[in-house]
Amino acid sequence: MHDGVDWKAAPKTAHWWAVDADGIAHWFKSPNVAAFTDFWFTESEQAPLFGYSGDWRESLTKRP
Repeated sequence: MHDGVDWKAAPKTAHWWAVDADGIAHWFKSPNVAAFTDFWFTESEQAPLFGYSGDWRESLTKRP
């Protein structure tokens, strides 16, 4: 979790912010379930790092 995420900068539909293994941050939007399937997917959009320098595996931050 990262307390420095500026949610005012997030897209209105973003529910999470996280950094991937390559060090790139993304906003993640609500998941969608594909009709007549048993899997889901989510859209993402590149986001600022907001000074995050920790382990990417611990970066997932839920919108308050």
